[in-house]
Amino acid sequence: MAATPTLEAEQELWADASLVIGMDEVGRGALAGPVSVGALALAADCGAWPEHLRDSKTMTPLRRASTAPLVRTWGVSAVGHASNDEIDRFGIIAALGLAGRRALVALHAAGIEVPAAAILLDGTHDWLAPALRAPLRTVLRAKADRDCASVSGAALVAKVERDERMVVADDVHPGYGWASNKGYGSAVHMAAIDELGPSALHRRTWLRAAQP
Repeated sequence: MAATPTLEAEQELWADASLVIGMDEVGRGALAGPVSVGALALAADCGAWPEHLRDSKTMTPLRRASTAPLVRTWGVSAVGHASNDEIDRFGIIAALGLAGRRALVALHAAGIEVPAAAILLDGTHDWLAPALRAPLRTVLRAKADRDCASVSGAALVAKVERDERMVVADDVHPGYGWASNKGYGSAVHMAAIDELGPSALHRRTWLRAAQP
């Protein structure tokens, strides 16, 4: 059974921050499509997290689809994207930063006072800071997408939004199986690249790196 996230880390940060913004990326390892970063802003009075919220990688597509709207009403969320072209031009780490900054700009536009918040970022490497125009208080935590409800929620809304984009892209660029593999390197996807060649949404530098 998948671990249930809690608000323990967020409660520590709320002691001296008015908001906690959980952040996580999805699509980092895909061969096609954007890399996406979710951000979920929560105040100390946000209440309990949605019942079925878990690490999005452990949830079924139906459970993700039904839980994401509950996350969006629980806090204030946003998703930023960096395109495959930006990944090719700047590299994946810089693209993560671009997507993260865009998510935070969207939160600001939604009325969130981002500079007053503490950022709870999944992982052990701060890819966000180099993309910011002004520093933010950022706390790194490994497995935060599993253990911290704000980060689980951020990852969930990002995954649902990115998956929806890849399903639409599958209609525009058929043959690669994106409706099911979401741009990751499945056997069907790799065979289609061999047969059809790369599309406008493929990460060309990644395809070269993937060649034997």
